[in-house]
Amino acid sequence: MNDKHMLDPDDPTGARDVRDGLLEAVSPVALSPERADALKQRLLARVRASRAAGADFIHVRLDEGEWGRLVPGVRVKRLCGDARSVLLELQPGAAIPFHRHHEDEECVVLRGEAQLGDITVRVGDYHLARSGSRHGVVRSSGGALLYLRGTPIGHGMEVARDVISALLPGRGQVPITVHRDEGEWTERQPGVRLKLLHDDGHERSLLLSLAPGAHADFRDPPLDRECLVIEGEAFAGDRLLRAGDYQLAPDGVSQPPFSSDVGSLLFVRSSSRPAA
Repeated sequence: MNDKHMLDPDDPTGARDVRDGLLEAVSPVALSPERADALKQRLLARVRASRAAGADFIHVRLDEGEWGRLVPGVRVKRLCGDARSVLLELQPGAAIPFHRHHEDEECVVLRGEAQLGDITVRVGDYHLARSGSRHGVVRSSGGALLYLRGTPIGHGMEVARDVISALLPGRGQVPITVHRDEGEWTERQPGVRLKLLHDDGHERSLLLSLAPGAHADFRDPPLDRECLVIEGEAFAGDRLLRAGDYQLAPDGVSQPPFSSDVGSLLFVRSSSRPAA
């Protein structure tokens, strides 16, 4: 028989009903004032420690920060000026003129889809435009939210340089595109999978997939680590990150582990120390 018993723990609905019933039946325990105060102080101490541990981090939530207009139908929010990282939102039908790159620029799609010249990218896809290459028009028919790293956006003279120099002949190096359903995943820890996107020996970009309940603790400290949640929710230490949230852990700061209660897909970029 395939019917689930109402108390079957493998039936999420039944298990939830049982849990809720047990919680309603349990009488609250009255703590002594001393015990209640001790628990409160322990909780506040943990909050202070968590806040102190993340004081040197850069955190930008999707619903925080200032958006500015780039061109009609396109707005941008700077995440970290030093890393030249931004979120770029294109309204349906919006476009960015063709331009030339003077540094490597990475792109990850967070929402919708976009056409990068003759290449179409969707949620979870990765695109690397190499320094010296020329991009065709970037457009989105239905709207898109992109993460860009290594972009001159926010630096007016450099943006003008990229647009004007695109008029010169030569397309430069062929870009690298890794679609979400391409490439090989490696299981690093139980419920933790990695897919390498780009590695030049000093800087590495990858996708990190966390199954519900998974915990990823990487012991090798990079110089810095940027992470961006593409889907789901994840904890970086004690801080909850949702889709579109960004975090930069700089050099010299202890790197928090990742975990997720519901599952998550993250883009992670790190710089490693050069070999001695």
